Amino acid sequence: MRSWSLRARLVVSAVALIAVVGTAIGAVTTLALRSYLVDKLDDQLRVSVEMGTRKPLGEKAVRDKDDKFVLAPGSPLGAAGIRLLADGTVASTARSAALGGPGYDHIQRLTEAQTQALAKAARKAAGQGMPGAVNLDLPDLGAYRVLTAPDGSLVLGFPLAEVDSTVSTLIAVEVFVTLAGLIAASLAGQALVGVALRPLRRVAATATRVSELPLHSGEPALHERVPDAEADPRTEVGQVGAALNRMLGHVSSALTARQQSETRVRQFVADASHELRTPLASIRGYAELTRRGREEPGPDTRHALGRIESEATRMTGLVEDLLLLARLDAGRPLSSDDTDLAPLVVDAVSDARAAGPEHHWRLELPDEPAPIRADPARIQQVLVNLLANARTHTPPGTTVTAHVSRETSPSAVRLRIEDDGPGIPPALLPHVFERFARGDASRSRAAGSTGLGLAIVEAVVTAHGGRVDVQSEPGRTCFEVLLPLAPDQPPRNGSRPGSGTDSRIDARADSQTGHRLTTQR
Repeated sequence: MRSWSLRARLVVSAVALIAVVGTAIGAVTTLALRSYLVDKLDDQLRVSVEMGTRKPLGEKAVRDKDDKFVLAPGSPLGAAGIRLLADGTVASTARSAALGGPGYDHIQRLTEAQTQALAKAARKAAGQGMPGAVNLDLPDLGAYRVLTAPDGSLVLGFPLAEVDSTVSTLIAVEVFVTLAGLIAASLAGQALVGVALRPLRRVAATATRVSELPLHSGEPALHERVPDAEADPRTEVGQVGAALNRMLGHVSSALTARQQSETRVRQFVADASHELRTPLASIRGYAELTRRGREEPGPDTRHALGRIESEATRMTGLVEDLLLLARLDAGRPLSSDDTDLAPLVVDAVSDARAAGPEHHWRLELPDEPAPIRADPARIQQVLVNLLANARTHTPPGTTVTAHVSRETSPSAVRLRIEDDGPGIPPALLPHVFERFARGDASRSRAAGSTGLGLAIVEAVVTAHGGRVDVQSEPGRTCFEVLLPLAPDQPPRNGSRPGSGTDSRIDARADSQTGHRLTTQR
């Protein structure tokens, strides 16, 4: 179910409240008016009954002449009544009707059913002792207000048609005015609520701008605040704005403290890594010097020296990786040259094949250059790390394919390193680019992995304005690197020297890169 906006809820609530109040006022007004009109009709009816019973008539006169009681002054057109004898017998009936046209009264006789209804009302009034005016529906005539004389000699009724018509007209006017008022209130409410909620929208806009800030990395710059006009604590919206400003202040302080802590840690890592390079080089040098010295060491000593050299080499690699990450985190600029990515890939795959001959290595290169503007040494390190990751974490016989293509939208060079190995565990996949992330810690250490290779890949690619992604499932793992295309490049119809069947034959003779490219395919 779609939730309503605050503006819609406020407008609907206001309109509903106005509708309820209008209905209540209309109902009370209608009932009061009808009661007033009925009371006036009762007064007229009571006067007419008194006039009709003022002079007692004999039984003969009643039977012969008395049918004018419905024409008493003040009696409305349509008045109906019956004259009763002392024994309750109906002596005469009459009803005023405009048979000859408006303003020309005539008398009609009541039907038997109408007469019986009035006689029944007379008997009921006689049983009550103090009769009053009552409502009565006369057959074929409608609703009447009927009053019986105290002596029971006359029953007279006035029609309620005029009262009902007046009340119906009032109800129609009330409904029309209420509907018009509700429409006007709806339109005015939308405008007024929109104006009233404008400060709240500005507060929401501030929160939206804050949510779009890249606060997860880099120097925190949380300067967005709700304007002072919308942060007045004397208003409800101002209280929200003031609370948001206080929260942003706390978040900014926390981010600044985090950034300072990270800066100190990075500086410590950079300093420690830099200081460890020289002693590690000395350890390796002394171990190698001892192993190659004039004195022949025993087997245990040679094994210990070999382990010292191996661990010193691994620790040197770890120190170099940490130092590189610290420099990238500090935002130190990289060198930038126009570089063709394809020869770098060829060299990296050649090195990987030499290091892992039990794997199958394949190259898929475009026929045209894949120029990027980058630091060739760092891009080479990205390639080495990705290929080493594929070689280290897949069994012998796995096919590893390096694919380079040139994209037009966006203008970029795409590098894919794919293998058909067992894949990356789903639980590890979201964390592969994190530092010291390992799927199997014991096996990774045995293979010489530091857990920093893919973190360096992401840091270097990001520093070049690119992005790296990974997709993995059993039988297929693909690392995809997207690097911006070098600016001011020639159209794509230019072919790479050494690409295609014929050109590769020429490259085999003229270019060392072409030679490697041909032999790797």
